[in-house]
Amino acid sequence: MPLYETVLIARSDVTQQQVETIVDTLTAQMDAEIGAEPGSPESVVKKREYWGLRSLAYRIKKNRKGHYMLLGLDAKPAAMNEMERQLGLNEDVLRFMTIRVDAIDAEAPSAILARKSDDRERGFRGPKPAGRFESGRKRGYDDREEFRARDESPVREDFGGFNAGAEE
Repeated sequence: MPLYETVLIARSDVTQQQVETIVDTLTAQMDAEIGAEPGSPESVVKKREYWGLRSLAYRIKKNRKGHYMLLGLDAKPAAMNEMERQLGLNEDVLRFMTIRVDAIDAEAPSAILARKSDDRERGFRGPKPAGRFESGRKRGYDDREEFRARDESPVREDFGGFNAGAEE
């Protein structure tokens, strides 16, 4: 049977367990068609990853975030058509996309999860160095350069200003 990868995005106001339930019902229907038990080696689902609640690139049906789920499936095209029909009918599913792939690596994490783990491994890198304009300390309104320059300049007594002629 051909191999497929399906990514679905569920609404943000449903829980992770509800997203898992949606996927469980879909895969149980597909397993029932071929007579396999869910979770067995001959099951339709070869890979299943929950990517988490992520921000969407643009609003979809008034939602700014969504629960992402990846499924690696080994199914017949007719079963995939029925699964896509069920996903389209489900109100909690915002979008889905199915592509045909040559192989599914069930043990290795997808690119999304691999990138998340890389971000976690970086850890603390030390204090930030002083940049060109930032010394690291926060300045108040009176600490700006023009105020400091005015305060640090020497006061000239012989400066003829407005009051120079009034003293005489």
